[in-house]
Amino acid sequence: MPEASLLVDDVRLSLGGRRILDGLTFHAAPGAVTALLGPNGAGKSTTIRCCTGLVRPDAGRLTVLGHAPGSPDAAARVGLMPQSTGAWSGIRPDELLRYLASLYAHPHRPEDLIAELGIGPFARTPYRRLSGGQQQLVNLAGALVGRPELVFLDEPTAGLDPHVRRHTWSLIRRLADAGVAVVLTTHAMDEAATLADHVWLLDAGRIVVHGTVAELTRDASLEDVFLTHTGGRAG
Repeated sequence: MPEASLLVDDVRLSLGGRRILDGLTFHAAPGAVTALLGPNGAGKSTTIRCCTGLVRPDAGRLTVLGHAPGSPDAAARVGLMPQSTGAWSGIRPDELLRYLASLYAHPHRPEDLIAELGIGPFARTPYRRLSGGQQQLVNLAGALVGRPELVFLDEPTAGLDPHVRRHTWSLIRRLADAGVAVVLTTHAMDEAATLADHVWLLDAGRIVVHGTVAELTRDASLEDVFLTHTGGRAG
């Protein structure tokens, strides 16, 4: 078995007096799509912030490509597609991707990503004027431009039409097939069922069940497994 690209071991975090991560343990392998699923408020986005060095856990062990989260050795090899990027509001996609490419030693050509993701028609439109789906494509290009070995995709197809969504699925699968470790969060059970090599189901800051899609859906749909093992919450 190849060494894990991401290792999260008994990670705990409280914010504002509330326990967000409660002994969280999971891993992600190179060349695989790892789906981290859970209801709103379960801790998925906070987990990604910890893995990228934006938040420091209170306890536990977390390694990213063998290094500390957010360290220079890790950051240069990790891509992040967040749910929102308000800081990009005034920049055009082609300018943004050229800037991001300049931060890496061996980036993808921005022109290639623009073509691959169909960004060309709005490449010169300010980010704030793009539709939600168009912003998602730019966010994805930004996560991939540095040729990451590990990439975090937080709700990558939210707002995309069915054609673009399927094309994005194909791209994600090709990334994993090329050896990239892909960590995916999504509320779309069909997306997880189609893409994931391993699913980790998170609730209240801890893993409640995990396995391959085939293992988890032996007796029920993935959505039924999700509903059985997690508690719904507002927000």
